[in-house]
Amino acid sequence: MTETVPTGSSIPHNTGARVELAPEAFPADSPFANEDLRPVPVAERKWTTYNFAALWISMAHCIPSWTLASGLVALGMDWKQAVFTIALANIIVLFPMLATGHAGPKYGIPFPVLARASFGLRGANIPALIRAAVACGWFGIQTWIGGSGIFALGSKLTGGHWEDAGKIAGNPWPLWLCFILFWALQIAIIYRGMDFLRHFENWAAPFVIAGALVLLIWIAVKADGFGALLDQPSKLGWGSDFWPVFFPSLMGMIGFWATLSLNIPDFTRFGASQKAQTWGQALGLPTTMTLFAVLAVLVTSGSEAVYGEAIWDPVALAAKTDNAFGLLFALIVVLVATISVNIAANVVSPAYDLSNLAPKFINFRTGALITGVVGILIFPWKLISTPEFYIFTWLGVVGGLLGTVAGILIADYWIVRRTVLHLADLYTPGGRYWYANGWNWRAIVAFVVGGLLAVGGSYSAVGADGKKTGPFPVDGLIPFLKPLADYGWAVGLATSLLLYVALMLPKGKEQEGLAA
Repeated sequence: MTETVPTGSSIPHNTGARVELAPEAFPADSPFANEDLRPVPVAERKWTTYNFAALWISMAHCIPSWTLASGLVALGMDWKQAVFTIALANIIVLFPMLATGHAGPKYGIPFPVLARASFGLRGANIPALIRAAVACGWFGIQTWIGGSGIFALGSKLTGGHWEDAGKIAGNPWPLWLCFILFWALQIAIIYRGMDFLRHFENWAAPFVIAGALVLLIWIAVKADGFGALLDQPSKLGWGSDFWPVFFPSLMGMIGFWATLSLNIPDFTRFGASQKAQTWGQALGLPTTMTLFAVLAVLVTSGSEAVYGEAIWDPVALAAKTDNAFGLLFALIVVLVATISVNIAANVVSPAYDLSNLAPKFINFRTGALITGVVGILIFPWKLISTPEFYIFTWLGVVGGLLGTVAGILIADYWIVRRTVLHLADLYTPGGRYWYANGWNWRAIVAFVVGGLLAVGGSYSAVGADGKKTGPFPVDGLIPFLKPLADYGWAVGLATSLLLYVALMLPKGKEQEGLAA
């Protein structure tokens, strides 16, 4: 069912309907509108179940996903505990993913435009810029990892000469060159647009799966079975030592994809139906991440049997081969795997988010270029320096803030508005979502309170050497909030959701668009 809705008309309460804004109803001259932010016409919403599943398969099959299990094992878990933690986290994060993704196929709008309904036309820049900042960080991390992979395999192909090259800022200059070239390749691909990205993800997904299976077969043949890693007992057990590590790790694993739980409308706006995005994501995300974690454990176990040490980095493991064809194949797999996740997860969103900041001056392509530049300036190599810093500091804090935003979006779209939005007003000053000069103070209050409870108690543990493992005080930024820090994503989501509903639905207020 398709509804063409002129300005000011009502929208049916049929959540299965796909709503379209009539061309003459779109306020193109509004300072809050441009072609990249306008609703996608129904005729152009073509992504199928396979497209969404392929998107998730190609995004999940990346080097950071592979090494998530290694980070958890380094913290003392055995492989079963690590895989369980990863699987549970991705099942949990799937629910907000589907909840926020619903608005995409129905209305054809991206994440920052959806956020206008709750935060206001101007206030939406707060969640948009937070999401953009996180994406820029992730873009830099993935680009550094991909460039490092190219350097490692290229150095192997050249007989190790790259390792001996002159150094710049402590690293061989070919490593910096690989980093910059890989950066430029990704920017060039995203400049081709979203339809090109869809085609790229379609063939990247099966290719990367094939590459991972080839790696498994190769190491299984060399190992004549698998090594002792699968038999290693947990250093934590399942008692009192396990749970203090499990919960912050679970929040960190949720934080790994918490970014996409916000901006998934950036992709589902191209969905052919709700069924396509629901089944595509349900089949693509939790299953792929769990299987990939198991695959990583099996391959790493085999590496221990062959080389006497557990090699969690698939690039380092592939570099062990002396076969030139094998190295080239591994290099291509690393390229495709990293590009597919980095562009989809970390360039599309900030491109829209930055466009939302100044629609008349920043379009999708300009936003993508800004993302790339900021991704270099945040020094991504420092964000992944240790497992503790990566999982607890980066993923944990990011997850707490993003969970807070997700709670407000879900509360507004599903509870306050019952999935009913008025499209033209999402672009029009003075409309339903203008609130107080473009700001909804209720959403701001819910965000501040939820974010404070989620990350206010952030703390750093003390390592075996007696030094802090992160940038926060040992007792927490706000000591009495420290007990909540290990549950940041859940605390932020639940607090902001409940508080927002309480503020938006007092007795006597209308359900659809409140005046300030």
